[in-house]
Amino acid sequence: MALDEAIEVLDSRFYRLVIHNAHVEHLWSGARWAEGPVYVPSAQHLVFSDIPNDTTLRYDERTGSVDVFESPAFNANGHCLDNEGRIVTAEHRGRAVSRIGHDGLREVLVDRYEDKKLNSPNDVVVKSDGSIWFTDPTYGIDSDYEGDSAESEIGASYVYRFSTDGNLEAVIRDMVRPNGLAFSPDEATLYVADTGISHVGMECPPDIRAYPVSSDGTSLDGTYTTFATCDTGVFDGFRVDLSGNIWASAGDGVHCYSPDGVLIGKIRIPEVVANVEFGGLKRNRLYICATTSLYSCLLYTSPSPRDATLWRGH
Repeated sequence: MALDEAIEVLDSRFYRLVIHNAHVEHLWSGARWAEGPVYVPSAQHLVFSDIPNDTTLRYDERTGSVDVFESPAFNANGHCLDNEGRIVTAEHRGRAVSRIGHDGLREVLVDRYEDKKLNSPNDVVVKSDGSIWFTDPTYGIDSDYEGDSAESEIGASYVYRFSTDGNLEAVIRDMVRPNGLAFSPDEATLYVADTGISHVGMECPPDIRAYPVSSDGTSLDGTYTTFATCDTGVFDGFRVDLSGNIWASAGDGVHCYSPDGVLIGKIRIPEVVANVEFGGLKRNRLYICATTSLYSCLLYTSPSPRDATLWRGH
């Protein structure tokens, strides 16, 4: 059986991750900029953002339909689930990280750092200890396209850790525009993409950095290594699978990197990809948010153990 022509194998390890008779599926079109997908297993649907249209959408796996989940939506960008299966959202226009409770009500968790408004939280991940880690570049305040134009009160773009007791700490201060982020399966490494090329050009290469997490899991060791540099466009959002492979968005599709930082394969998509998410009943369906559209591809892998455990519990 031949691989789908959209799948490009660059290293033999990629053969073990792709299904030879599976295909890239185009599921829906109609967004201005599709982003921030999160899979909700209890409902068997995917929630994702259309940031410029100030709408979050819902793809129903059972029917294949897409409808409006929330509008207006505070120009929501990234989403994830917390340890109780609630949706946590990074909001551009709200300049906040919020949470939708099981009762459907929105709660602002954090919107200020040292009494200054956050810029425009972009992407977010919840660690196994319940802490929320998120990036805060200025894309939502740079113009009115993805939020409300405003000056940054903080004057920089940081990565934050919001603890379960309500403390907000800047854990990374040396990035230009931190964007997508994810933990390794053992949570010993935090991966963060920097898309600062949008503001300073190649002074900020389109990298994913790897930051060691401290032994107590509450901070970073302060050093980093460059995990990978994007060869087409930039890395925006990404996910880590159970084996530690990184599935990253890029200008020509989805790039898959082995845990040692080798580009082992690509899933070619005819639109610029913004973000990805594992979903489906067996968590082996990679959802792909790409500019105007939503795509998916079934794989021989599934998400990191923390996410898999959370999904089994809900």
